[in-house]
Amino acid sequence: MSYGKVLVVDDEEHIVELIKFNLEANGYSVIEAYDGFKAIELAQETDVDILILDLMLPGIDGLETCKRLKKNPKTENLPIIILTAKGDETDKVLGLEIGADDYITKPFGVRELMARIKAVLRRSIDDKSEIVNGIQIEDLVIDIEKHEVTKNNQKIDLTLKEFELLRILAENRGKVLSRNMLLDEVWGYDYFGETRTVDVHIRHLRRKIEENDKIPKYIETIRGVGYKMK
Repeated sequence: MSYGKVLVVDDEEHIVELIKFNLEANGYSVIEAYDGFKAIELAQETDVDILILDLMLPGIDGLETCKRLKKNPKTENLPIIILTAKGDETDKVLGLEIGADDYITKPFGVRELMARIKAVLRRSIDDKSEIVNGIQIEDLVIDIEKHEVTKNNQKIDLTLKEFELLRILAENRGKVLSRNMLLDEVWGYDYFGETRTVDVHIRHLRRKIEENDKIPKYIETIRGVGYKMK
């Protein structure tokens, strides 16, 4: 029984073999590529469920590969986990901003890798329940068309910016969104305010939707990067 098909992309053969061995031992089927161009080709032509993508690749690097896949209608929804050297904070942020679902730092543990893959695949299948005009996450319902949010069928009054923040986080549930990305998406590219604006609005939003804003149930802070909807 296969739990899904994984495309593993890394220019180091021993890493590909290590990942492949452990994935197959855990019930996944695996195809492999050693450069960005081949990764794009296989992702477009093969029915893969998730991509494990190294950043340091010959030809085009992992960031460019990720960007091209996310711009292509055939592969825009393909879940991607990026592999990055420990400490490359900028690469992590860039990868998440252009659409990667998660990242793992090298060296990584096999158990961590398996857990991340399972989590991303699970989110890709049922991370958000679509209702007629919006998104439902547990007892929180976001009606996109009416610009309304209810929790346990009780309406929650949000400002326009709070609603937009919640909507973007919910539509990207499970993905880490940087403060800069949220600032650009909600306030616009011509806004020259500080990213602290995002933190202030997230704090206000949490007070309205969380039972305990000190222990958030919905919006998680990712230290040094931004926020994600759990």
